[in-house]
Amino acid sequence: MTLLEPGEAAAAYKSRILSYQAGTDFLALQAAAPERLARLLDGLLTEQLARRPASDKWSIQEVVAHLADDELVGGYRLRLIVSSPGTAIQAFDQDVWARTGRYSQRDVRSSLELFRVLRQANLELLRSLSAEEWEMCGVHAERGTESIRDIAMYFAGHDINHFRQIETIRKEWIPDSLDSGS
Repeated sequence: MTLLEPGEAAAAYKSRILSYQAGTDFLALQAAAPERLARLLDGLLTEQLARRPASDKWSIQEVVAHLADDELVGGYRLRLIVSSPGTAIQAFDQDVWARTGRYSQRDVRSSLELFRVLRQANLELLRSLSAEEWEMCGVHAERGTESIRDIAMYFAGHDINHFRQIETIRKEWIPDSLDSGS
């Protein structure tokens, strides 16, 4: 996926991602995400983690690396907004980051641990915010004005989006890898 054009495409993507967590406690979803991700990885071999379902689709290993990098970027964006409300928020091309970040070569356990640590730090920040700070905004290059609340809800929906992607890869490309408890 390349950068989204501002407007309808970005709005449709944002709407879809936010719909995944609608009506839920988005901070609770975020807090549970590292463990849920760990369960999705449980029992998979290195070869299974690295297998791409199609040449233009990410492997599970690459998805986990993306989640770690996205958590890093998201945390930076939150801190920018708190320190400078109204700030411009640059978009990034996730496929370029996957290539230049060598997601296909990253150790999945290291990516998971990075995601876990960054998520904990970001949740600590979010939980410390005042009501006024939750409403502080930045201006995303693709999605327009976003409050810290919007971004936090987006994190939760983004997690669910990628967890579903991993579940699909497991079901379709790694037979018998999902048990009823996952």
